[in-house]
Amino acid sequence: MKPDAKTIQSILNRGVAEVIVESELKALLEKGDPLRLKMGFDPSAPDIHLGHTVGLRKLRQFQDLGHKVVLIVGDWTARIGDPSGQSATRNMLSQQEVEANAETYMEQFFRIVDKSKTEAVYQSEWFGEFDLEKVIRLTSKFTVAQFLARDDFSKRFREQRPIAITELLYPLLQAYDSVAIHADVEFGGTDQKFNLLVGRELQEMEGQRPQQILTVPILVGTEGVQKMSKSLGNYIGVAEQPGEMFGKVMSINDTMIAPYFELLTDLPNGELEEMRDALDGNSVNPMELKKRLALEIVAQFHSAEAARGAAAAFERTFQRGETPDEIHEVDLRGLAPDETPRLSTVLVQAKLARSSSDGARLIKQGSIQVNDVAIPGNTVYLALKSGDVIRVGRRRFAKVLR
Repeated sequence: MKPDAKTIQSILNRGVAEVIVESELKALLEKGDPLRLKMGFDPSAPDIHLGHTVGLRKLRQFQDLGHKVVLIVGDWTARIGDPSGQSATRNMLSQQEVEANAETYMEQFFRIVDKSKTEAVYQSEWFGEFDLEKVIRLTSKFTVAQFLARDDFSKRFREQRPIAITELLYPLLQAYDSVAIHADVEFGGTDQKFNLLVGRELQEMEGQRPQQILTVPILVGTEGVQKMSKSLGNYIGVAEQPGEMFGKVMSINDTMIAPYFELLTDLPNGELEEMRDALDGNSVNPMELKKRLALEIVAQFHSAEAARGAAAAFERTFQRGETPDEIHEVDLRGLAPDETPRLSTVLVQAKLARSSSDGARLIKQGSIQVNDVAIPGNTVYLALKSGDVIRVGRRRFAKVLR
């Protein structure tokens, strides 16, 4: 499909940090021949949040023009892990863990990207038979000085902190992925630029047409300061329930309203500019814009009906202070009538905490209310009766059965 100039301009500008080389990629899109779009992921974790969807939405736009996504599951590198200990998220995984994470990831991935226009491949298809001779040949193509130009490597080198040789292999392995699948375009965040450039250079060395590079901005989390991350707790997961997703969008910092509309929705550029002007001039209530944003995002991953229901529940619960109509129940009927349960254990049973230690942390932080009464941070045991409503933070509830 040959897109018009306006469509190409929009795809290569909105929600894009940098294109290398823009004139070349523009010419390829104008020509209309199917392109192979490379997207790789590390299956060290199974879930996707809205930060990941910025690049995935861009993939979908290319697919709608007739191009094909090649999704690379980094199963081979995931089984290596991070021997330097620098990455808390890159633990060594078993094949079973890789496959389980990949299955969950792809289920969420295909909520955004067209499955019928995607080819999923595993790194082990080419690295499984990679012998020492091939490794040495690969490493001979680049110098240590080239790799020390990467920001995180150069910083650690200056600070005399360890850099494992295996770490230097990761950009090479990612680059070889591009060679293996004959990638035409590779997508990634701005923090991946160095690795993407290595892929482009390696392809040229191997006699292939060098891939084009499209980087997307890093989405800032709900607090408006740091990169969206599960470990920082400032994320919105694409698999979250409509009410939870809606509530999290409503909690974002006001400074993030326009960037979220730009990167996560299809709001026309003209309306986007009007919104920015209105926010700058304080002529619009940010709460109303957040409601519109939350409706659009929930509808993307669930349905318009689910979005409207989440909006109504949010209004009842957080604007009028009512308890939700649908509320999870925690069954304590197995306890003796005079038995006082440990509160952290009840929170786990109610699925309001991941573990007893997590429950204890929430209690200590003063995050727990029962029947709208704050529970002291030093509480260990708490008498609960049938009908009591336990609340954690602003959005999570459970009703006691006893």
